[in-house]
Amino acid sequence: MSEVAKFSAIETLRDGRRVEIRALRHEDRNGLEQAVSRASAESLRRRFFSIRRHFSEQEMEFFSDIDFVSHVALVAVAEEGRGPVIVGGGRYIVLEPGRAEVAFALIDEYQGQGIGAALMRHLAAIARDAGLKELIAEVLPENTAMVKVFKKSGLHPTTRREADIMHVTLQLF
Repeated sequence: MSEVAKFSAIETLRDGRRVEIRALRHEDRNGLEQAVSRASAESLRRRFFSIRRHFSEQEMEFFSDIDFVSHVALVAVAEEGRGPVIVGGGRYIVLEPGRAEVAFALIDEYQGQGIGAALMRHLAAIARDAGLKELIAEVLPENTAMVKVFKKSGLHPTTRREADIMHVTLQLF
């Protein structure tokens, strides 16, 4: 098993709460489904470009069965009244040698707290260590929070607009 599969870091949010950013585990599948159920329709549209509340068995398997080589996924876990819950996540999927697509999702009440930036920072470091040269993303232009995360990442983003999608390229080296 890859060392990345054991990844864990504690981050302090802007409001002082702490979250664990850690590698997604296969047993997190229910937590992923619960996070989707807590996200607003708008947050789901910004992530999936459509409002998705339910995923097929095949899609859930894809999202939860990670090899930590060609597909790396991290989750943000917060302590809530009922214990630890997944409140967001980020992942990258290698498309070709040296290049991967990155994507993020956060439930609404945790947006604007720095989780997206923390996920970006950790995923970029993992990707760099894995020898990747760039990360790419497709973002809806109105998703200004995600665009801001990319701009502040220090990864020299370049953007190209095509119809209703913004293509972002981030340089890791």
